[in-house]
Amino acid sequence: MRSDTWETRRQAAAGRSIACVLVLTASVLLASCHDSSGAHAVPGDRDDHRPWNGIAAGEGVRIIGTEPFWNAEIRGEVLTYRTPESPDGEQGRVSRFAGRGGLSYSGELEGGATGGAHDGQTVRSFTLAIGPGPCSDGMSDKHYPFSALLKIGDELRKGCAASDRAPAR
Repeated sequence: MRSDTWETRRQAAAGRSIACVLVLTASVLLASCHDSSGAHAVPGDRDDHRPWNGIAAGEGVRIIGTEPFWNAEIRGEVLTYRTPESPDGEQGRVSRFAGRGGLSYSGELEGGATGGAHDGQTVRSFTLAIGPGPCSDGMSDKHYPFSALLKIGDELRKGCAASDRAPAR
């Protein structure tokens, strides 16, 4: 087996492992917002099998985080991710999944500082998990209706989120 094929497979397996850790972490975070008795392993009403609808499909979402500073915005099927070093941002198409305890968006950002080559550009995979629960950015007096976890490449970032129907106040 060629070493570049082996390395590609190793990186793919590592990415899947990290994605599993993110999903489990997000599940624990979202579950902690609900029943604290330990009676339910899944957040919310265990007899309700409908997906969470706190943010509608196609609704605009804004996410902000500190330490380090970053923000993201989802409009349609595109996520724009910005940092002080990249004020114009990086963009990537998103896939949306609505589970019982929240949403996840995943995709790839093109033009980032690290990652694998893709059509001559640098690509970084991302997964964003958003769930219900009050959140504060710690820097302003704004209160956000949703909490967020963002994984880009090997970095995990915490933040707060708001949507068109549920803005920060």
